[in-house]
Amino acid sequence: MNQMDIMDKVNKFRKDRDWLQFHNEKDLAISISLEAAELLEIFQWKTPEEATEANLEHIKEELADVLIYAHMLADNLDLDIEEIMEEKLVKNAKKYPVEKSKGKNDKYTDL
Repeated sequence: MNQMDIMDKVNKFRKDRDWLQFHNEKDLAISISLEAAELLEIFQWKTPEEATEANLEHIKEELADVLIYAHMLADNLDLDIEEIMEEKLVKNAKKYPVEKSKGKNDKYTDL
């Protein structure tokens, strides 16, 4: 399924429920953060293995919520998700050149 197919489904879902009125950019950004916190909560006080083994379905649901809100925000702003991700990858490649960052988890300011 491509990005447009899923966005069409998301937009139909929110249009059918007359929810577009509630989906302004500020509230969508807040919702992304809230759903990301719910995803993070699954991992709290557990190893990654414990969390994923016991909660994979819940992880999928929370991750889907984050992605749906992110897609709605991009759609509201008429942003092409693939394009903005490509642009960010180019910027990240400059900030984290392979020869300085390979195998390290340092922030680019510390490389």
